[in-house]
Amino acid sequence: MSVFQKLGIQKIFFNQKDKRLASNIKLIVGRKPLNLPLYRLALTPAGLGDQNAEGVAISNERLEFLGDAVLGSIVADYLYIKYPYRNEGFLTETRAKIVNRETLHQVGLKIGLRNIFSEELEGRSIVQGKSLYGDMLEALIGAIYLDRGYSFCKSYILERLLIHIDVEEAIRTTVNYKSKIIEWSQKEGKTVEFKLLNVSGNQRFKEFTVSLEIDQEEISQGKGPNKKKAEQDACENGCKVLDIEL
Repeated sequence: MSVFQKLGIQKIFFNQKDKRLASNIKLIVGRKPLNLPLYRLALTPAGLGDQNAEGVAISNERLEFLGDAVLGSIVADYLYIKYPYRNEGFLTETRAKIVNRETLHQVGLKIGLRNIFSEELEGRSIVQGKSLYGDMLEALIGAIYLDRGYSFCKSYILERLLIHIDVEEAIRTTVNYKSKIIEWSQKEGKTVEFKLLNVSGNQRFKEFTVSLEIDQEEISQGKGPNKKKAEQDACENGCKVLDIEL
């Protein structure tokens, strides 16, 4: 971080557009940006930015990758402390529900990303997908992490983002991964098949292993105490592999 950034001197050179963005970021984040270009990059989806000197398209995808990792670790830490007696499976599933694209998309809308993004567009149009503001929120988290550090970023997530998510409701919500896979396959015109690979254990305690095949190609495997739950597990893993929105 430069001396100018620490002193906030860069704001002297802001034009009106920069000042408007800095003001909006302060409203959303709670602090003025020290490195404003990071936040502008966070608001630049793929296909909207220019190219750099090497001809590489400029977008928020790298910040999105970073923000996703930071968010996942902070939510994992939060759940680990909040639920000290719950097992790894519960913690993993709950984290997945909190950080899924649709949830983050709704949080992004609630904190005002649509308004700030619309101002940045300045009349340009873009196809706004179902996860646009969720992806943008992850990129924003990446920008905050680089601009303000891990400690501030953690406080921001816990105090300003998680208040928009009903964690207990998320826990009660059960995702039918098999339905998601079947719905996706129908849209894509693909065939879905489950194959029982193995049954281990004894008469009282059994573990079923099932594979999920799409167009006769194995996508994932799952395990469970019965075939139905093994198929659900395989479909959950399959949703991750196929990047299906939950």
